[in-house]
Amino acid sequence: QVQLVESGGGLVQAGGSLRLSCAASGSIFSINDMGWYRQAPGKQRELVAAITSDGSANYAEPVKGRFTISRDNAKNTVYLQMNSLKPEDTAVYYCNAEVRRAMRATGVYWGQGTQVTVSS
Repeated sequence: QVQLVESGGGLVQAGGSLRLSCAASGSIFSINDMGWYRQAPGKQRELVAAITSDGSANYAEPVKGRFTISRDNAKNTVYLQMNSLKPEDTAVYYCNAEVRRAMRATGVYWGQGTQVTVSS
C-alpha cells in the first residue's frame, strides 16, 4: 500500500555534492520517523541520518557536518543533502519511513535504493 521511491544518486567527484530525494506514496495517514541508510560492498546496512515528524534530526558520526536531512511533510518526501563527499561515502542509499496508514496500522517501509559513487 505504501511505496518509497528514491532519486538523486549518481557519480560525483570527491568534494562534490548530491541531493537525494525519497517520496512516499500510497495509503498514508501520516509519517513518523524518516531516515536514510546506506550499505557499502561487504558491509552491513547502517543508519546515515534520521528525522522525526517535527524535524528533529540525528546523524551518524561519519557524516556529521557534511550531510543534512530534511523533510517536506506536505509532499511526504525526505531529502538528504550530501556535501563534501568522500570516497568512503560510496554505497547504495536507502530511504526508510515509519508510516501510519490508520489509527492502529503502522508499518516500516523501505525504498529500492539509489547508488552513490564518489570518485577520488
